[in-house]
Amino acid sequence: MEKNVHTFIGCDCEYDDSKIVLFGAPYDSTTSFRPGTRFASSAMRNESFGIETYSPYQDKDLLDVNVFDSGDLELPFGNPEGALRDIHDRTAEILDDGKVPCMIGGEHLVTLGAVRAVAEKYPDLHIIHFDAHADLRDDYLGVKESHACVLHRCWDIVGDGKIYQFGIRSGDRDEFKFAKEHTFMEKFGFFRLDSIVKKLQGKPVYFTLDLDVLDPSEFPGTGTPEAGGVTFKELMFAVEEVAKLNIVGFDVNELSPVYDQTGRSTALACKLLREILLYFYK
Repeated sequence: MEKNVHTFIGCDCEYDDSKIVLFGAPYDSTTSFRPGTRFASSAMRNESFGIETYSPYQDKDLLDVNVFDSGDLELPFGNPEGALRDIHDRTAEILDDGKVPCMIGGEHLVTLGAVRAVAEKYPDLHIIHFDAHADLRDDYLGVKESHACVLHRCWDIVGDGKIYQFGIRSGDRDEFKFAKEHTFMEKFGFFRLDSIVKKLQGKPVYFTLDLDVLDPSEFPGTGTPEAGGVTFKELMFAVEEVAKLNIVGFDVNELSPVYDQTGRSTALACKLLREILLYFYK
């Protein structure tokens, strides 16, 4: 895999030496409200050079770990299945080489492509999902491959008792009914996360983070802002807890930089990704 010349800060080691491989999935064709997440990965790479590689939270530095940024996929807009196939193939390639994939979305649908590949390698896959929205609709306006349906489609793959959702504060009635029967859902925050982490020790886990789990007062740059979210510090503590698990793949989604002209949402996303990379690096 060729080195990307436009990298996230500190993520420019050689592919063969890397343990984590980052790639962008700039796709937002099924966005149900405001588009713009296709610009997230490029914006985060650009703005990442406004932060440091060093984390004072962890006393670790991206310069001391091996992360390779393979760049953005060129995804076919208007063709969700084609985009998911390309994401699957990049994720599978990374996994086949014994590395951990890290994807920057994009709308949340992109997670499905990665989960398909990870579940092929790890049949006992579990998913931890941080989000404002349940994303459990069976279809949205007749479309099953939508960012509003992504966790339902993931459930189609992994089945009952494998999906753990936190921070959820929005969805239709049927989604919450579905969750009661098929997933673990912790509404409004990260309560009981520690007990789930203890339960999942030794299991392969995919972690998917929709940044709109954050309160829009801290993170306005998203297509579907939802009042009542968590703080940056609360999210950081939760990510630190998740890092105790066997994370075999992860993603960060739903930054839409055009809706925050101050740039603070992109800066927050960059800082958070730095911390996640350092937390999950084994």
